Amino acid sequence: MLAAAKAGDEAALVALVSGSHPHVQRFAYSLCANSHDAEDAAQEAMIVLFRKVGTLRAAGALSSWMFRIVLRECIRRATAMTHRPEPVPEPVTGSVEDDVLRRLEAERVAAAIMALPTEQRLVLIMRDVQGLPGSVVARSLGLSVAAMKSRLHRARSGVRIGLDGHDGSLER
Repeated sequence: MLAAAKAGDEAALVALVSGSHPHVQRFAYSLCANSHDAEDAAQEAMIVLFRKVGTLRAAGALSSWMFRIVLRECIRRATAMTHRPEPVPEPVTGSVEDDVLRRLEAERVAAAIMALPTEQRLVLIMRDVQGLPGSVVARSLGLSVAAMKSRLHRARSGVRIGLDGHDGSLER
């Protein structure tokens, strides 16, 4: 049967693989850490047999060849298991209501920023959102650092007023 499989006879190859599978699977179950790894190791051995049956020299070597493949695959899987990083726990997220409230707050802040005059909005976005240094913001907008700081202060005040709904002056 091995000679026929090596010659390309598909029926012989199928018979060889299906006849070997129960023995290979039993061997894999005795070696591997869990049933999932054993199934995968046995499957890997069958794939290697299917692909490389033509390279096998002697019929007597078939079983030892298959068992070496299974052994190597079980060892590879066990090694990979010991070197796996610890799973990172999912971040604790709040409730759906918390997510909705955060999005609504972000929308309020974005609306307050969009309501600013363009020159203030540019300074605020470059400095506070993008995190650029004040000197870089001033240079890119053609301003002195003092002028940039003044616009940034007015922009921050404008956002605060937009969020609070008043101008911050003392009421009597």
